[in-house]
Amino acid sequence: MTPFGARHGRRTAVAIAALLTSAALAGCGQIAHGGSPLPGTHATSGTDAGGTDGSTGGSQPSPKSSPTPDPVTMAANVSDGATGVKVNKVIKVSSHKGTLSSVKVSGHYTDHGKSKSITIDGKLNSAKTGWTASDLLEPNGRYTVTMTGVSDHGAKSTTTSSFTSDELSLDQQIYPSFNGTLSGTVGVGTPVVLTFDRPVKDKATFEKHLHVSSSDHQKGSWHWYSDTEVHWRPANYWKPGTTVTATADLNSIPAGGGEYGQLSTSTSFTVGNSVITKVDLGSDVAKVYENGDLVRTIQVSGGKPGWETRSGTSLITQKAMNYRMTSQMIGLPKKGPQSYDLTVKYALRITNSGEFLHSAPWNAGYFGRENASHGCVGMSEADAGWLYENAPAGSPVVVSGTSRSLDALNGLTDWNVDFDTYAEGSAL
Repeated sequence: MTPFGARHGRRTAVAIAALLTSAALAGCGQIAHGGSPLPGTHATSGTDAGGTDGSTGGSQPSPKSSPTPDPVTMAANVSDGATGVKVNKVIKVSSHKGTLSSVKVSGHYTDHGKSKSITIDGKLNSAKTGWTASDLLEPNGRYTVTMTGVSDHGAKSTTTSSFTSDELSLDQQIYPSFNGTLSGTVGVGTPVVLTFDRPVKDKATFEKHLHVSSSDHQKGSWHWYSDTEVHWRPANYWKPGTTVTATADLNSIPAGGGEYGQLSTSTSFTVGNSVITKVDLGSDVAKVYENGDLVRTIQVSGGKPGWETRSGTSLITQKAMNYRMTSQMIGLPKKGPQSYDLTVKYALRITNSGEFLHSAPWNAGYFGRENASHGCVGMSEADAGWLYENAPAGSPVVVSGTSRSLDALNGLTDWNVDFDTYAEGSAL
């Protein structure tokens, strides 16, 4: 028979063992028969209560999904699908929550019935959050803006938008030309001459887009002679050796009255030696100064009474050899006592109305004594040949000693007034 004390001890040990087993099972996520965890425990799903490091601490909360980063947004200052956009619109692109890596504006437009492709360049700002086009739009065009950027979190994306520009007829477009400007190596008086095929109403806006630069940075001014012609000259004669560039950045610039510049254009020239011819028809003597020094004195004969040579400062605009001169060119009849038909070996034009410095051996008896021509300044072939070889087009010719004055635009007359008076012709 087992003593009572021994039986009691064994029952106690069994009970303790059962309790420990039950606690261990509950600690592994088992639920007691009543459906609730045992006191002092927490239910988890698929995770050790003590954590993955085997500790016996409390359970970890379930991880939450990270929010999706905001993408970069990009937009042009012209809405997608816009029509009739003014050609002087400067396209701009901006970004938000990121930067721009590239912007491309491309498309095609119709010019004189032909389709032409076009790409507009531009520049990013220092922060790469903005882009500005370097050129304006062409009329009658269809454009696509392709914008590529990177978000603040490094995600790259591309956005596009399209629009069409204003439709303009040729009558609404003004064509600029530097064809009246002398080219190559020219004289010290050479002005920049810009003409237009239609009248310019808004001269001030146009003039703001006209530029002249020179290697000597000489001061000068524009002068509007009419609605279709504007010139630029320096305050003083060009310095020999100067290089000059003129630009008319007028493509799509408003000219007033709903018209715009049709294109941008430029020209350039180099200034040669200073050759200035001073003709005194009171004494019938011409003196030629090269780079400031008197280098030649020439006996001449100018226009006779009724045909006086015009006094003033003009420029040599044309040089020709074996040039035919007829009486009809100056309004005289083909036949009669004052008619003539002559071939001039050396001719240097100084006015549009037909005045030249030229060789005139048939008038040799009048040189240095009397004015006997129909307005030209005649001289020997040797002297005319020397001028032809040494005076580039654009060289000043200053005529004095007659009562007939030189009128504006009768040739290149930009130096016939002082600079302050000339500058008053600017629209700015």
